[in-house]
Amino acid sequence: MIPRYARPDMTALWEAESRFSIWLEIETHAMDAMVKLGIVPAEAAKAVRERGGFDVDRIDEIEREVKHDVIAFLTSLSEHVGPEARFVHQGMTSSDVLDTCFNVQLVRASDILLADLDGLLAAIKKRALEHKMTATIGRSHGIHAEPTTFGLKLAQAYAEFDRCRDRLIAARKEIATCAISGAVGTFANIDPSVEEHVADAMGLEVEPVSTQVIPRDRHAMFFATLGVIASSMERLAVEVRHLQRTEVLEAEEYFSEGQKGSSAMPHKRNPILTENLTGLARLVRGMSVPAMENVALWHERDISHSSVERMIGPDATITLDFALVRLTNVVENLLVYPERMQANLDKLGGLVHSQRVLLALTQAGVSREDAYRLVQRNAMPVWRGEGQFLDLLKADEDVILSDGALEELFDLAYHFKHVDTVFDRVFGAQ
Repeated sequence: MIPRYARPDMTALWEAESRFSIWLEIETHAMDAMVKLGIVPAEAAKAVRERGGFDVDRIDEIEREVKHDVIAFLTSLSEHVGPEARFVHQGMTSSDVLDTCFNVQLVRASDILLADLDGLLAAIKKRALEHKMTATIGRSHGIHAEPTTFGLKLAQAYAEFDRCRDRLIAARKEIATCAISGAVGTFANIDPSVEEHVADAMGLEVEPVSTQVIPRDRHAMFFATLGVIASSMERLAVEVRHLQRTEVLEAEEYFSEGQKGSSAMPHKRNPILTENLTGLARLVRGMSVPAMENVALWHERDISHSSVERMIGPDATITLDFALVRLTNVVENLLVYPERMQANLDKLGGLVHSQRVLLALTQAGVSREDAYRLVQRNAMPVWRGEGQFLDLLKADEDVILSDGALEELFDLAYHFKHVDTVFDRVFGAQ
């Protein structure tokens, strides 16, 4: 992943030093279990613990010759440990190390992403409570529909990301498995208790059936979950982008002192952060498909998944980590313009109350078909700028409601009487 869209903690997790450190940890725990079984001398396990180490450059050098990364690692390890290294990797196969390590990395990446989501949820909640009753227009098909509040918009986003958090917890649990089962997963040359020991030491669960590799349906679900989180992220980003359009301008990204919006037009204030988030979401979502295609491996194993995972593992998690933190920053610093929201609410001359008039007419005895016709007949001129909706309704002799009754139907507060109910559902009783 390029540094522009990466943060240090997540990036460090995928660096070679971190990966080989996890490999060494797996091999060391496996040796401890084999000591108990009498397969490995205690002195050998002690030697690996005391002198076990590796050199990344040396591993790369060896791999250029042997064309095998695990063998290169084991050779480098033996150069640090000495003769006792012959007891390392007893009965194990490369996938035992690779797959278990990959799952450890994904679990640790999940923890970082969960912390990111917690930060985002806190930011959204704060702004939602701030604008709980800030009136704005709700839109369907991009067209004015009925009034809502900006707080409700944010409450929806909070509920969605809260579901994303639940999904990530489930995906983390599903990916947190360990396989130390040897060639084709039969435990022919290694006891299952070794796997149990390594799993417990690494904070993982034993993979019930590994065929030399951990089944990739687990990984498919993990990366699909990241894709869904990215889609939710894009949904909120797109909402901000729409609200920042010049003709709308109900909210906009913070524009810092000295910031420039365009190389050609000095007046520009563009939604660059949320546009960037839209692009990053596409990347993360796109990585879920190769993860699904990795499920269908040949027989007990092949390595067609390997090249894919070496890329999507770091790229998907690093990108999503960066994007979630960027979205949190957008929410925290979002400029909100209630006056503009009210102006836009009033732009259609009261048409946003058309459903209330329709329902009131049906309650007064008018058929729904006739009521719809009457309301629409008075609404269409307003679209053309030919008067205010309330005035036209009062002047229409076929509208049997009194002037006072019609005026009551244009009360904006009517639409917000259940906002507290929604907030209690989303955030709990405040």
